[in-house]
Amino acid sequence: MIRKLGEKEGKPLPISEASFPAPFDAGLEYAAPARGTWNIAHTGMLVPEAHEIFVCAQGCLRGVVLTAAEMGASERFSTVAVRENNVLDGDLENLLVEGVTDILEKLPSLPPAVLVYTSCVHHFMGTDLTLAYGELGRRFPSVRFTDCYMNPIMRKSGLTPDQLMRRQLYSLLDPKEHDPKTVLSVGGDFAVEEGDFTALLRENGFRHSEIQQAKTFSEYLELARAAFALTTQPAAIPAGKMLAEKHGMKHLHLPFSFDADEIEAQYEKLCAALGIPVPDWSQNRAECEAAMREAKRVIGDVPVVIDYTAFSRPLSLARLLLKHGFRVKRIYADSFTGEEKEDFEALKHEAPQLMIWPTVHPSMRVMPRDGDPRTLAVGQKAAYFTSSPHFVNVVENGGLWGFDAVIRTAELMTEAFLEEKDTRGLIGIKGWGCGLCQ
Repeated sequence: MIRKLGEKEGKPLPISEASFPAPFDAGLEYAAPARGTWNIAHTGMLVPEAHEIFVCAQGCLRGVVLTAAEMGASERFSTVAVRENNVLDGDLENLLVEGVTDILEKLPSLPPAVLVYTSCVHHFMGTDLTLAYGELGRRFPSVRFTDCYMNPIMRKSGLTPDQLMRRQLYSLLDPKEHDPKTVLSVGGDFAVEEGDFTALLRENGFRHSEIQQAKTFSEYLELARAAFALTTQPAAIPAGKMLAEKHGMKHLHLPFSFDADEIEAQYEKLCAALGIPVPDWSQNRAECEAAMREAKRVIGDVPVVIDYTAFSRPLSLARLLLKHGFRVKRIYADSFTGEEKEDFEALKHEAPQLMIWPTVHPSMRVMPRDGDPRTLAVGQKAAYFTSSPHFVNVVENGGLWGFDAVIRTAELMTEAFLEEKDTRGLIGIKGWGCGLCQ
């Protein structure tokens, strides 16, 4: 279909006029200086004892080099610079093999695993990566190599670099005999917080496993013993599917949500898969209601703004808060996942004037940052765009899930309202909560 350019330009608009899943045109993008979300270098470091090697153009390497330095992991990080002559001479395979070989031979000892990140130039030039990895495996038989990608051209079609990275976290596992009483949480950056989910597993004799618990590469390999692979956010689904196909785990996708009915439905699905009785969640639901009421009592009629970097379901959170009388004014998001479709359509009727603001549209670079100084922001980008010192400093769900996500979010909002934060100082920290980045 032919469409006039600029039809969905980056002006804020009420949700009643927004289209799903992308309210705004894609094009030139602005990056707000809110750096708390993780990138592929942060996520790859979750594989214990592994060494990361980025094979990219010099300019592209600057950001990931700083990432490794900021998180105190420079000793686990190396680079191979792709230069113009490598492209002109057509020797990208040789550069990759010899560059990685040179790095590994100079390390104090060989790592058990190496994550090799290639870039868009390898894609453009048709580099034979299979040949390169085969030769590396022959030279270093004790090292496990896996392919990772720093490829921005993959962001808009197929699996994104983020999805691929979360999948490749588990690509080094060998199939093992399953423990039918082990559930593996898959694809999250943060360890799952203790709460109703972990209590349910423990009370029914199940063990909860996740990559964040593995301190050595040997412990990492034991993740393959899980019989169930649980994902809670869309970016992790490819990882769950890979574990099901390659390792025979039962993949359960239980989307993160703030809706009590949906949370209970997810638990019913989990219990059916595990073969355990469904608990009575009435007390948990009552605790959620009490937490929301107390937060509303303290916060009152202060305007609330939410961004997508805090929680993967910003619209679900908006519906919960509006239901409990909070004055939700804005959602900062450039697009929405399919899991938000029902919330999106409901909010069109329940809160037609709720404003949707972009975060990457170039117009946001010059958008005024001042506003009501009391504004309560949920997420770093919301805090940046409103210059609010009252903000919930959570990224990528923060390890929360289940009824505890509702209770903990109410507590965090209350804390943010009562205590001012150094917004400029905090949102500039890259990869919040990752290693030394905190």
